Amino acid sequence: MINEELNLNEMLRIRREKLAKLQEMGKDPFKIEKYDVSHYSQDIKQNFEDLEGKEVSIAGRIMSKRIQGKAGFIDVQDQEGRIQSYVRKDRLNEEDYNLFVTYDIGDIVGIKGEVFKTQKGEISVKANEVTLLTKSLQILPEKWHGLKDQDLRYRQRYVDLIVNPEVKKAFIIRNKAIKAIREYLDERGFLEVDTPILNTIAGGASARPFITHHNTLDIDMYLRIANELYLKRLIVGGFDKVYEMGRMFRNEGMSIKHNPEYTAIELYQAYADYEEMMKITENVVAYMAEKALGTTKITYQGKEIDLTPPWKRMSMQEAVKEYAGVDFDNIKTDEEALEVAKQKHIEITPEMKRGHVINALFEEYAEKHLVQPTFITHHPVEVSPLAKRNPDDPSITNRFEAFVNTWEIANAFSELNDPIDQKGRFMDQLRQRELGDEEAQMLDEDFLNALEVGLPPTGGLGIGMDRVMMLLTDSPSIRDVILFPTMKPIVDNKED
Repeated sequence: MINEELNLNEMLRIRREKLAKLQEMGKDPFKIEKYDVSHYSQDIKQNFEDLEGKEVSIAGRIMSKRIQGKAGFIDVQDQEGRIQSYVRKDRLNEEDYNLFVTYDIGDIVGIKGEVFKTQKGEISVKANEVTLLTKSLQILPEKWHGLKDQDLRYRQRYVDLIVNPEVKKAFIIRNKAIKAIREYLDERGFLEVDTPILNTIAGGASARPFITHHNTLDIDMYLRIANELYLKRLIVGGFDKVYEMGRMFRNEGMSIKHNPEYTAIELYQAYADYEEMMKITENVVAYMAEKALGTTKITYQGKEIDLTPPWKRMSMQEAVKEYAGVDFDNIKTDEEALEVAKQKHIEITPEMKRGHVINALFEEYAEKHLVQPTFITHHPVEVSPLAKRNPDDPSITNRFEAFVNTWEIANAFSELNDPIDQKGRFMDQLRQRELGDEEAQMLDEDFLNALEVGLPPTGGLGIGMDRVMMLLTDSPSIRDVILFPTMKPIVDNKED
């Protein structure tokens, strides 16, 4: 290990010496501001017949290098892939060729030359000019997949993107899917808007917020956990269809499917209900898959999943009956429900009622079975403080969660627009906060005022974009679909 570190330090020293020599010669690459690129690697390969024998200008990072006396080959990687360049001493002046020989893997170069095909049939660029644009002072790993420290890929994403083409592919798929959802909504008359990320009240969801402080106002503020309450205000104001995609922040645990900072989209439609939101959910997810992958049938970690609409529908009580073996049609009181919770080894918490038990049994026994796309509907009112009650059974709400691969990817409901009922539910949430529930919602007086002004019947939907991207890219961790995921800082334990 010591020898390896010494060798690495020696290689790093040599690279710095090469840079110093270039600077002494007046050829400092860091003084170059611009390089005109005419073509990318894939352009040249796909249009070889038209470009053969013509001069092109490419730029990229040296990924491999093979010198044989008076000639050499390098593989240059740009944003679209790699292409080979053939460099001969007799096509460059002697000084430039001698400098070229000293270039390292990882250096960024610009090459002007003619497109041709080698004797082995590889489309390449025969260099007439090679310009060093950036000197790399670090060593690229030769076999990135062989690294044992998985965290390093996330901490140094820039290196991960250079040496692992599959990583870049995943983020290209993500980009296509995000464009697709915007396209789907825009074509249906939705207006994309922006709402505050810094809030004086953390509302719109049940989650623990990040707290910061505004010095000028001398007040604590919260990074948003959801944008729901602002978007509903816009529906009150007269916009009938709105959506916003952006970062949300929840000060909670981290796992393969949880990152404290994540991307979600929320949309609201006046004069629509949760049934309409169901149609939008299954159709927009299928549309994203079709646009990004060319199919609605995907494979996730070896499991075949069919995103084609329509998706299965099942009430929460039906799911609890099927997977937990408990029929809540026969359990009407809180006392009976709590006794069942004890029998099923569900943790009892203060203020726990029948609806909380139904939800807890669902999470414990049913979620793990929901691999194929499934809508779970009619959540208890106790766990749905912003959803409209079902008119036939006021103990449940007209709400759904969409599950794929056992994960919740979307949450939606017919929005509660009764200000009196909403205030009562906020007060119930406040009581839960007083009992120690840091995820219970806060009282938002201005939102209640907006409801009193009048919110039309409205359907609302939120989709967790990162989890959908995990599915579309076959990624085992949410960190694989976030360019720069949240990471614990590396602490230097060396003594001063």
